[in-house]
Amino acid sequence: MSMEQTRVTLANGIELDVVDEGPRDAPVLIFLHGFPESHRTWRNQIAHFSDRYRCIAPDQRGYRGSSKPREVSEYTPDKLIGDIFLLAAELGVDDFTIVGHDWGGAIAWGVALAGQSGAGTGRVSRCIIANAPHPAIFQKLLFTDPYQRESSQYMRGFRNTANDDLVREKGLVGILMKEVKWDRSSGMDDEERNKLLEEWQDRAAAFGMLNWYRASPVIVPPMDAPFELPADYKAPQLPKLTIPTLVIWAMDDIALPPSNLVGMEDIIDDLTIEQVAGCGHFVPWEAPQKVNAAMEAFLGRTA
Repeated sequence: MSMEQTRVTLANGIELDVVDEGPRDAPVLIFLHGFPESHRTWRNQIAHFSDRYRCIAPDQRGYRGSSKPREVSEYTPDKLIGDIFLLAAELGVDDFTIVGHDWGGAIAWGVALAGQSGAGTGRVSRCIIANAPHPAIFQKLLFTDPYQRESSQYMRGFRNTANDDLVREKGLVGILMKEVKWDRSSGMDDEERNKLLEEWQDRAAAFGMLNWYRASPVIVPPMDAPFELPADYKAPQLPKLTIPTLVIWAMDDIALPPSNLVGMEDIIDDLTIEQVAGCGHFVPWEAPQKVNAAMEAFLGRTA
C-alpha cells in the first residue's frame, strides 16, 4: 500500500509530511510513530481502518522530510504535543482518538492528558497506546528497577554529544549499532528495512531524532547509582486519565518490560490492557492482526 503524503504547515511554522486517508467526515484516528521509524510504523493499521475512519499519520518533527529544527530545545515534549493539536486544527479535526507507539506513545499520553474533556480543549475522545511507558510509571522504574534502568542505558548514549562525530560519519546507524545493537529487525521485511537504512543516512534527521532524547526531562541514572527514589523525588503532577484508554503491550519488548503496566489501573479510569505474547517492541507491524483486533474491539465498545 503506497500512502500519499501531503505537506501541512502548522501555525508554529513547523511543516509535517502527513498521511491523511479515509472519509473526511468519519471519526478521526491520529497515529504517532516512534523512534527510529516514520508514519509507516502504522501502515497495517491505516490499511485496515481507513475505510471507516479518517486516518492521519504524520512524520513527526525531526523525522524524514518534516521540519528539523537544530536546537535541542525545539524537541521538548510540550512542543511535540503542541504539534499534534496544531495539526488537528490545520486539518479541520474537532475531536480525535490519539494512537501512539514508543516515543509517539509518550507524546500520545501527553496529548490525551492535555486534550481529555475537562482539560480545557476536550478534543481527545480516546487514547490507544502500544508499548510506550506512562510518564509517571517510567521515571519511577528508572530509579528503582535494575532491569528497566539497564534497558534504558542507550538513552544515555543517545544524549552523549561525544557520539556526534560518529553520527556525522555514519548517520544514525552508527549510534544504533553502538548503543542499541539494532539487529532485531528480523521481523521487518527487506523493503521496509532498506527504506529505513536509507532514511537514516540523512544527518539532519539523525540529529532531529536524537534530540527527542536530549530534550526529554526523563532522568536515566547510571547503573552504579543506588536503586531507590531520590530524596527529592516528586511524582509528576499529572491528572488521572479519564477517557477510554487501550494499552497494547508486546510482552517480549527488551527495552520496555511489562513492569511498565503495574499501577496503570490506579491512574487511568477506563483502562483496557491487551497483552501480546511472543512479540517484540515493534508490535504495530510485528503483530498487526492482534493490534488491529484489539483496536477494533476497543473502538467498537467505546464508539
